[in-house]
Amino acid sequence: MAPKHEAVLDSALRIPATNKLAGKRIVLASNSPRRKEILKTLGLDPEVVPSLFKEDLPHSLFNNVYEYPVATATEKAVEVYERLVQESPDDAPDLVIGADTVVLSHHATPSATTHHSEVPDTRPDILEKPQSKEDNLRMLMDLNGGACEVVTGVTVVYPIITAPGYGIRSIDERTVVHFSENPVHILKAYVDNGEGLDRAGGFAIQGLGSLLVRKIDGDYSNVVGFPGASFFKFIDTLITEEDDFLDI
Repeated sequence: MAPKHEAVLDSALRIPATNKLAGKRIVLASNSPRRKEILKTLGLDPEVVPSLFKEDLPHSLFNNVYEYPVATATEKAVEVYERLVQESPDDAPDLVIGADTVVLSHHATPSATTHHSEVPDTRPDILEKPQSKEDNLRMLMDLNGGACEVVTGVTVVYPIITAPGYGIRSIDERTVVHFSENPVHILKAYVDNGEGLDRAGGFAIQGLGSLLVRKIDGDYSNVVGFPGASFFKFIDTLITEEDDFLDI
C-alpha cells in the first residue's frame, strides 16, 4: 500500500488549487530553502527531492533568453519525476515542481510598462550565481544605478495516460529590480560579506542585498526565488483546462 501524503497545510486558503493538491504527493525538485519557505508560507509543504540535472544548458541554444530558465526548470522536474517513478512505481509523484531563476542585465533600463519588444535588440547578459567574489563585484558594478530583470521559470510534471506517461506545463515570471547609485565601498562590503555568492545575479533582496535596491516592479517573491502567487494561479488554470489533471 502506498503511503499517505499531505502537502497542503491547515493554514492554506481553500481554493481550487489547494483542494486539488490535497492528499497528493507533491515534490519540489529543488534544495532551495527559499523556494520551500515561500511555498510553505502560502500553505504548501512539498517533499523536497533535489534534481540531479547539472544545469549546464548552453545559453547560445536560446534565441529567446526567457526560454532558458523555463528549459532548465523543465529538465530539473522531468529528471526528478522519472527517477521517482522508477524508484517507487507504486508511489509515483502526483506533481513535481521545478524552478530556475536567472537575472537578465539589460543594456537599456526596462520598466514595468515597457514591452519586451521595445527593449533594444542587444541581447541581455544572463547572470546566474557568481563564480567568485571578483565575479560578484563585476555583476554588481554592472547593475549599479541601473536595473535588471529577474526571471523564474516554473515547470510542473504530472501523470497522464498517453506516452510518455507525464505531462509538462510551464510558466515564467518576470520582475524588474531597480538599483540605487551605490558607492563602490558599499558594493565591496556586500561582496566581502559573501551573501550574494549563492544567488543569481549576485544579490539577495531578502537580506543585506536590499540595501542596494531602490525599488522593484513586480512580484517580490519572484526575486527571492519562486513566484508563489502565479504558481497557484497556474494550478487553477490547469484544473480548468485539463479535466483529468491530477486525477490519474
